[in-house]
Amino acid sequence: MPKLSQKAVDMPASPIRKLVPYAEQAYAKGLKVYHLNIGQPDIATPETAINAMKNADIKVLEYSHSAGFASYRNKLAAYYQKTGINVNAEDIIITTGGSEALVFGFMTTCNPGDEIIIPEPFYANYNGFAVMAGMDVVPVRATIENGFALPPVEEIEQKITAKTKAIVICNPGNPTGYLYSKEELEQLAAIVKKHDIFLFADEVYREFCYDGAVPHSVMNLKGIEENVIMIDSVSKRYSMCGARIGAVISKNKEVMAGVMKFAQARLSPPTIEQIGAEAALETPQSYFDEVIAEYVERRNVLVDGLNSIPGVFCPKPSGAFYCVAKFPVDDSDKFCQWLLEEFQYEGQTVMMAPATGFYSTKGAGKNEARLAYVLNKEALEKAVECLRAAIEQYPGRVEVSEDSKNLSSVG
Repeated sequence: MPKLSQKAVDMPASPIRKLVPYAEQAYAKGLKVYHLNIGQPDIATPETAINAMKNADIKVLEYSHSAGFASYRNKLAAYYQKTGINVNAEDIIITTGGSEALVFGFMTTCNPGDEIIIPEPFYANYNGFAVMAGMDVVPVRATIENGFALPPVEEIEQKITAKTKAIVICNPGNPTGYLYSKEELEQLAAIVKKHDIFLFADEVYREFCYDGAVPHSVMNLKGIEENVIMIDSVSKRYSMCGARIGAVISKNKEVMAGVMKFAQARLSPPTIEQIGAEAALETPQSYFDEVIAEYVERRNVLVDGLNSIPGVFCPKPSGAFYCVAKFPVDDSDKFCQWLLEEFQYEGQTVMMAPATGFYSTKGAGKNEARLAYVLNKEALEKAVECLRAAIEQYPGRVEVSEDSKNLSSVG
């Protein structure tokens, strides 16, 4: 039998979806599974978007322009301008989701063997996108003890070599929910300018910032306009994950010309979904106000609930709708699988994403898991109670000292 490509071998399994077979087994046993493993909001998609797709007057479902509909790009540029990001339609290429946007960006700017520096933990699929593009991820560790703030810039700069082509961030962050401050972004800008490398910023959670926190876009960093590439998506902003509409945004004309070649090679982004995404730009601010208020309540229910469980530590995120928690367990991969395969509490259990998949460093995140607070508050309360009972029963539970750092096995 012919052998697979090395890329297929190296492609990592998704920590978000790899436990699905065990969840299916739990369903087969009649258990209720609380899905905290995936960022699929239960928030309703804006009616304006749904209605636009339902009522589209289309006789032939044609290709769109490879860069996306001009009408959509113009309205999207106007949306950015309202948020203080000065771009025009020529600075935007519509993609099939933010995932394609990042892959196109990587393939446009990096050669096989080039390196990208990413603060970890980071969105697990960045590893996969790097494999697709033939690049190497160089991680720099952020820690749960300080809420996953930007690692010291000295540590980042130490990672830069002749092969370094870019720094990649997600702001607000997935999986941590951390929101980089203006000062942190300016520190990154100084490194990017000094070494003349690219700065990729995944800003798909921009609308979801809490407790008065204000997002700062990399597009507004001075002196590195030609180095910045922003990635965006409608998936979370409008609860349209299935639409698969994203965008690459950059003021660098050479980058955009390169991205356009890849966009033409895949023909065009989805037509119907672009119609919905364009209509979604008319969503009133009241929609976001209600959604943000709901997420704040959900965050507080989940994070406060987790921190009330002996041995669990979870920093409170300032954005997105994820958190990473440290559990008093020997191995989060085993713990997450055990929750679905062997545990149940009053006919219920919880599905989480082991944090090991959000790190590039082998062995990192071994007692951490990502949780998404995308379920209603009652479901989150029940999920916390399941986890409280699970930790008491888990055979690989470990004892945690008061400083939550010194662990000794009791399992």
